[in-house]
Amino acid sequence: MIIVDDALRRRVSSGLPPIQVAILGAGFLARGVALQLAAAFNGAIRVAGIANRTLDHARRTYAAAGERDPAECVTTAEVEAALRAGRPVICQDPHLLATAPGIDVMLEATGTVEAVISPLLAAIESGKHVVVNAEIDGTIGPILRFKATAAGVLYTGIDGDQPAATMNLVRFVRGIGLRPALCGNIKGLQDPYRTPTTQAGFAQRSGQSASMVTSFADGTKISFEQAVTANATGMRVAKRGMHGYEVPPGTPIEEAALLFQPDELLQGPGLVDYVIGASPGPGIFVLAATDNEWLKPYLELYKLGPGPLYCFHTPYHLCNLEVPLSIARAVLFGDVAIAPIGAPTVEVVATTKRDLRAGEVLDGMGRYMTYGVAENADVTRRENLLPIGVAEGCRLRRDLPKDATLTYADVILPPGRLCDRLRAEQARLFETDDPQGTPRSALSPA
Repeated sequence: MIIVDDALRRRVSSGLPPIQVAILGAGFLARGVALQLAAAFNGAIRVAGIANRTLDHARRTYAAAGERDPAECVTTAEVEAALRAGRPVICQDPHLLATAPGIDVMLEATGTVEAVISPLLAAIESGKHVVVNAEIDGTIGPILRFKATAAGVLYTGIDGDQPAATMNLVRFVRGIGLRPALCGNIKGLQDPYRTPTTQAGFAQRSGQSASMVTSFADGTKISFEQAVTANATGMRVAKRGMHGYEVPPGTPIEEAALLFQPDELLQGPGLVDYVIGASPGPGIFVLAATDNEWLKPYLELYKLGPGPLYCFHTPYHLCNLEVPLSIARAVLFGDVAIAPIGAPTVEVVATTKRDLRAGEVLDGMGRYMTYGVAENADVTRRENLLPIGVAEGCRLRRDLPKDATLTYADVILPPGRLCDRLRAEQARLFETDDPQGTPRSALSPA
């Protein structure tokens, strides 16, 4: 990433056109990305269009970044004319931007699944790189990356979110000759029964939606973050829900990391997990190991301790401030921040927040009825568990108690959804011969 800044400066000084980005959504993340591009990237990357159901929100996002005259478009011809004239676009139909010539990258900034699949597929088919949220990556990321690879474009998560921050640290650790054994996340709070009602005050103060901040508090978001990290590294979870050790507030992460047992980490592909209360939060950490005896004295000399596990950490992740780096990495260097490497190893399954009754229709993530829990993909398949990314809109066949893990047998799926079709296609692509989920297929269309 250190070379990205110089590459962007050279692009501007050479008189090359800016990287053109279309954004799906006009909420907290989209607004922050637009502001960051206006303030810090000297015109090297430009928000060429924003698609959002409420056009006033898209218009306000542009206005906050200093652009007060976007073209409101309803046809492909209007979009193309506006882009040729150098005028930014707002529209309700995301497919208009997904298929428009001249746009290099589509950034998905809604945090949803079903609603954005079709425009993402259209963007891939139109030769655009796609940058996605953790929720869609943790639900159908492997099949989307396969399709992107087949189309000759990149599929990537975003810098600034914990998974990519973790992957950056994983690459550093590997680069100095160590083996990542645990990828960890640092949280300040976890309560699976939080709802938009309990989180309304925080949401208002932070300018985010109540459902989004609820998904942070109830554990759904961290489950997706760690599933995405697992699927990019081949790691697993130690148990359903992970350990999630809680320590006194302010405990240094080096001390909190001692709760993870070496015997559990040094065998197999490694684990993803998290701690609550450690400092620095909300950062990320990697516990690494080495079999090179000559390296261990150097690691101890450099204050990383005697081993067998060495704790590396990043004290921050800067969300919208870092998203443009992912865009530049994809376009300028063909590099992904984070993406699945094969069959999913960890899924996020739906669990009930309260007693539910037959006939009720499940609401969305970060709401009142379910929270997400990380589980190994082989267990998810074997027990027919329902991923939370496809739970919204499902009708319950039977009563379920609080804290029950939902299965496909518990629900009636809404008809005709793309997420269900792609989940089935993903399962066929990564058919397995063994319970550990080793794929017969690789992420290559060849």
